[in-house]
Amino acid sequence: MKITTSLFLGCTLLTLLNCKGISNEKNEIEHPKNVILLISDGTGLSHISAAFYFKDSAVNYARFQNIGLIKTASSRQAITDSGAGATAFSCGLKTFNGAIGVADDATPVENIVEIASSKNIQTGIVATSSITHATPASFYAHSKSRENTEEIASQLPHSTIDFFAGGGLQFFNQNKGNRNFWSAFTKNQFEIDTIALTDFEHIKAHKKQGYLLAKDAMPKFSEGRGNFLSKATALAIQFLSKEASGFFLMSEGSQIDWAGHENNAEYLVSELIDFDQTIGKVLDYAEKDGETLVIVTSDHETGGFALAAEKHLRKDGTEYSDYRDIEMVFSTKGHSATLIPVFAYGPGSKEFIGIYENTEIFHKILKVTQWGNR
Repeated sequence: MKITTSLFLGCTLLTLLNCKGISNEKNEIEHPKNVILLISDGTGLSHISAAFYFKDSAVNYARFQNIGLIKTASSRQAITDSGAGATAFSCGLKTFNGAIGVADDATPVENIVEIASSKNIQTGIVATSSITHATPASFYAHSKSRENTEEIASQLPHSTIDFFAGGGLQFFNQNKGNRNFWSAFTKNQFEIDTIALTDFEHIKAHKKQGYLLAKDAMPKFSEGRGNFLSKATALAIQFLSKEASGFFLMSEGSQIDWAGHENNAEYLVSELIDFDQTIGKVLDYAEKDGETLVIVTSDHETGGFALAAEKHLRKDGTEYSDYRDIEMVFSTKGHSATLIPVFAYGPGSKEFIGIYENTEIFHKILKVTQWGNR
C-alpha cells in the first residue's frame, strides 16, 4: 500500500510538472503590437564587428540577446541584390535580382505593408537613399525592375503607407508621362514636406505625412546628413503610434551598401555608426513601450569586407602581419553570399533565433503579430 501511494504521488507530481512546463511554453508565445524592422543595407558580420572597434561609445548591437542567421540567395542567383533581398523581407518569397514586390514570374505579390494596413495597422518607411530605391520601394511598390523609377514613384501616392521620409524629390517632380504626383498625394491625404524634418507637434493632426528632403539620395553622414536617420525614425514612431491599433515601420541605413561598393572604409564606418545610433533610439523606445518587436538585419553583405591584421614591411622588404593593429580590407566591389545576422528584441523575438531563409523574416513577423490571420 505504501509503495502504491508513493507511486501515485510521484506520477501525480510528474504530471503536474509536465502540465506546468506546457503552460509556460504556451505563455512564451508573444504577440507584439508594433514591429520595427531596421535594415542596414550591405552589412555583414565584419561590418558590425567594425563598430566594436571604431565606435567611441557603447555599441547598441550588444544589447540584443536573441540572434539568428539568414541565407540570402535569390530565386535565380546565388548572390542576391537589394531588390530581391528586400522583396524576401516584404513579401516572403524568393524572386529574381532587380525585382520589386513581384514573384519569380513577375506577378505582383501582397506585401507586409498592405497586409498590416488591411488590419488597420499604421505603416511607415524611412531611408537614407531615395524613397524609390530598391529596399524602401519593395515595401510599397510592385515592378519587375528596380530601374523603373517612374513606375515605382507613381505607386507611392496611392499606397497604404502612412509615413515616409527620405530623398528622391526629383522622381516626383520630373517624369516622362508628366504625371501629377502631387495631386495624387493630396488626394490620398498626404502632407508632403520638401524642406526639413519637423517636430511631431507640427504633423500630429495630419492623416498621412511624407518627407522628400533631397533631389536623389540623402547626403552622406560625413557630408552633413546629421542625425536624419535616427530623428526620422523617432518621428515616424511618434506619428504611427497616434493610433492605438499598432504600427509597422521599416527604416533603412541605405548607404552602408554604397560604401562597400566603393571599398571606402571611412564611409562605411561612419554610416554604420549612424545606423547603430538609430538602433539605440529604437531599443530605448521598445524597452519603455514593452509591446514592440525590433528586428535588425541586412539584405546582403557588400564588399567582402574584413577586419584583417595590418601589413608591415621588414627591413629586408618581406611582409608580415601585425596582430596588434587592424586593417579594413575588401575582396570585391560587389555583393557576397555570406550569411547575414538577425538581431531581435521584444515580444516574439525568440522566434528569430536559428538559421533560416531570408523569406522567413516576413513569415515570422506575421506569425508573432497574427497580422496574417484572415
